[in-house]
Amino acid sequence: MKPVKVAMIGVGAISGIYLENITNTFREVELCGVCDLIPERAQKGLEYVKAEQEKGAPVVTPKIYADMFEAFEDPEVEVILNLTRPYEHYEVTKQALLHGKHVFSEKPLAVDMQEADELMELAAKKGLRMGGAPDTFMGAGIQTARKVIDSGMIGDVIGANCAMVCHGHETWHPDPEFYYKRGGGPMMDMGPYYVTALVQLLGEAKGVMGMTKKSFERRIITSAPHCGEVVDVDVDTYLTGNILFSSGAIAQIFTTFDVYYGPSAQARFEVYGTRGTLVVPDPNTFGGPVLLLRPEDQAATAKIDPGLMRHSTPSFYDGYKEIPLMFDYCENSRALGLSDLCKSLRTGRDFRANCQQQHHVLEILTSFSKSCEKGEYIPLTTKYTRTAPMQNNPMHGILDD
Repeated sequence: MKPVKVAMIGVGAISGIYLENITNTFREVELCGVCDLIPERAQKGLEYVKAEQEKGAPVVTPKIYADMFEAFEDPEVEVILNLTRPYEHYEVTKQALLHGKHVFSEKPLAVDMQEADELMELAAKKGLRMGGAPDTFMGAGIQTARKVIDSGMIGDVIGANCAMVCHGHETWHPDPEFYYKRGGGPMMDMGPYYVTALVQLLGEAKGVMGMTKKSFERRIITSAPHCGEVVDVDVDTYLTGNILFSSGAIAQIFTTFDVYYGPSAQARFEVYGTRGTLVVPDPNTFGGPVLLLRPEDQAATAKIDPGLMRHSTPSFYDGYKEIPLMFDYCENSRALGLSDLCKSLRTGRDFRANCQQQHHVLEILTSFSKSCEKGEYIPLTTKYTRTAPMQNNPMHGILDD
């Protein structure tokens, strides 16, 4: 298959793993150019590719575009990879579509439903493919979890519970201010991983209820190069709520940037069925572990009140069995969704991280605060059909037809 030519707009912190995987893993994608408002970042991206070429990577040398419009007007470019900050996604994607380019963007699709609806209408009108992150659901871990659920191993799904608990990103991220501005916050930043995994595992959602708040008015950055700077917090940073699925399943979700928590326990994701419980791996990763507990696994346990059992350090998943991963891509495989979109352009099939999914997920994400403001249940208007499960291909980096 002739590689699809892609231009990267935005060469910030997340671009590093995209550059690595486009250069060394996904052979059906060709990076033909990069662009950033800070020219030094674009140059750094170019230098990375050159260094990989010297190591033997069979890739072309990308151009550096003066601005995004130069990339949009390049007749070679087929797909725009939009890695800008969340509140910039809408305008960059809109302009790319207006210039006739397909788009794959980092999450979220846009920062509100008005922007998202406009992009959906524009992509449909222009006959262009649009989609984006997260693509972690395409990795070995969540695909294995989906296969376990679809096979009936936990029976009918009753519900799910997931959480992302931390105290924000200002201690480690080089440019953390945007996490506390429009389009930021834990639900818009980390929620897409959890909600995308939920709809992939449980299907369409039909309504949301939520409670949200902002615990701290200001944040002090302790990471370089902005150490000591103060950020005014404009968004809610403690969000919790329920999602009702069309199947009848109910999921609880909790995301926060306000809580001190051990780094090994920041992610939690469980799915409950009539015949067992499944522990889904951190949806911000591509690998495992996937853990399963069924009634027969508890048959030999002591018949005492669990509340009387005391352990110095609780091990919540004692007795669960680890399910071997059944799919490829257990390492950090960002750009997997981009590669899938590119494959779809050559074959005509659908692609998995598509805008229908992004649109549905965004409505869920933005409905928690809306529910809290209105004090009521919010029915969803977007529709959703699960995309196809992954198929293993003997050649790593080449996707199925």
